[in-house]
Amino acid sequence: MVVGDISTGTDVLVIGAGPAGYVAAIRAGQLDLDVTLVEKEAYGGTCLNHGCIPSKALLTASDVAHQAGNAEEMGIYADPAVDLEGMVGWKDDIVSQLTGGVEKLCKANGVNLIEGTATFDGENTVRVSHGGEGQGSESIDFEHAIIATGSRPIEIPNFAYSDDPVLDSRQALALDSVPDSLVIVGAGYIGMELATVFAKLGTDVQVIEMLDDALPGFDRDLARPVKKRAKSLGIEFHFGYGASNWEPHGDGIRVEAEPAGDAAADGGQAVEEEALELDAEKVLVAVGREPVSDTLDLEAAGIETDDRGFITADDRARTNVEHIFAVGDVAGEPMLAHAGSNEGQVAAEVIAGEPAALDYQAMPAAVFTDPEIGTVGMTESEAEDAGFETVVGKFPFQASGRALTTGHTDGFVKIVADAEAGFVLGGHVVGPEASELIAELGLAIELGATLEDVASTVHAHPTLAESVMEAAENALGQAIHTLNR
Repeated sequence: MVVGDISTGTDVLVIGAGPAGYVAAIRAGQLDLDVTLVEKEAYGGTCLNHGCIPSKALLTASDVAHQAGNAEEMGIYADPAVDLEGMVGWKDDIVSQLTGGVEKLCKANGVNLIEGTATFDGENTVRVSHGGEGQGSESIDFEHAIIATGSRPIEIPNFAYSDDPVLDSRQALALDSVPDSLVIVGAGYIGMELATVFAKLGTDVQVIEMLDDALPGFDRDLARPVKKRAKSLGIEFHFGYGASNWEPHGDGIRVEAEPAGDAAADGGQAVEEEALELDAEKVLVAVGREPVSDTLDLEAAGIETDDRGFITADDRARTNVEHIFAVGDVAGEPMLAHAGSNEGQVAAEVIAGEPAALDYQAMPAAVFTDPEIGTVGMTESEAEDAGFETVVGKFPFQASGRALTTGHTDGFVKIVADAEAGFVLGGHVVGPEASELIAELGLAIELGATLEDVASTVHAHPTLAESVMEAAENALGQAIHTLNR
C-alpha cells in the first residue's frame, strides 16, 4: 500500500456503472451483499450518457421535425426550423434525469459509490485513483469482483478523434449545429442510425462501407427496406470502400477512400472500383467498438482475454479467476445494453449462491433506423442448420390497417417455428415500432409458445401488434388478411 492510502474491504466490488455494472450492484445489494461500485466518469455508462438514450432522443426529435415537414398527404403543411443546440439540451435533460435515477437507486439498495479509476493489485485487491494529482487513492480488498468497464469506439488509422472534423458517435451526439454535409465511415447499426438522424435534419449524408451492403450481420431481407428508405432520405452509399485519409479542403474536408477488394466480392451488387474523394463538413467514424480492458492491469489478477482484448467468461459470467466475473461489452458479444444488464443480474445471483445462468436463446436485438429492425431467436437458416424442419409465416405492414394510419407501411413481421411441434423458434420484424413488437416474439420463445398460442391470442384492433398474430396465422395457413402460403 502506498503511504497516504486508505484501505477498505467489500463483499462485492463492481467496476463500471453502466447498464451491466449498476444492475449487478443493485441486484447484489438486494441479495444482502456488501457492495462497492467504482465509476470513473458518469453513472449510467455509455448507454445512458453517450449511446442508446442520447441517440434515441435525437432520432425521435429528428423524426418529429422530418414528419412535420413531410406530411402533405395527410393535409399538413409545415416548414419546421431545427435548433440543434436546443434539441441537444432536451436530450441532455433526459440523460441527467436517468443518470441521477441510477445514483439514487444504487444508494437506496445500499451500494457504496466511489468515483475513481480502478486497477487490480492482485486477485483480491484493486487500487482506486481519485482523479488528478493530490486527490489520493485507496485500496479495496474484495471477496468477489464484477468487471463491467464497457467499450469505446474503434479508431482507424489517420482518423484521430482528437482532430476537430473527425467525430466518434459520442461527439456526433453533442454537436451544437447541424452540419451541412457529413461523411459516415461504417454502415453498421450505429452508422445507419446516425445517418438517419442527420439526413432528417437536412444534412447531406454519404456513407462509406467496406462490405457490400448496409447492416452487415442482419438478414438481407431485413436490411433491404432500411437501405431503400435511407436512399429516399437522400443518403448516398459507397459500398466496397475503406476510408484511408482526410485533408482540409475549401471550407471543409476531403475524405479519401480506397476500394476494399475481396471484401466486396460477395453479394452480386455493383461496386465502384476507382478511388473516392468525398467532400464534407465533417466525418463520423462508426466502424465498431472495442473493450475497455487495457486500463485494469488484468495481469495483476491473472485474468485472461482473447486476442481482441475481450475478457473471456463462462455461462455464469465467471472469468478464468473463479471469484472474478465479467459482464457487458467488456465480455464480448452480444454487445447490447440489455444483454449486459442480464449478465450483471446473473453474476450477482451466482455470487449470492443462486442457481442462475446465462441464456441467450431469447435475447432480442433492435436497430432504431427508419424503419426499425427487431430480431430475436433463430433465423430460418439458423433453425434449419440446427436440425429443425421449419415453417415460416409472414405479414406485410402494407396489409395492416394501423400501419396505414401511421403512414409507415414499409416492412413485415416474420415468424419462424418448428413445423412438427409448432414451437416458435425466431421472430424478425422490420417496420414501424419493430423494437417494441419484438418483445412479444421474445416472450413466445421464452415461454415455449406455439404458433397456435400466438394466433389464438386475441390482439386489440387496430394495432401494429396484430401483425404478429397475422404472421402466426399465415404460418398455420389460416391468414385472414393476406393470402396463405
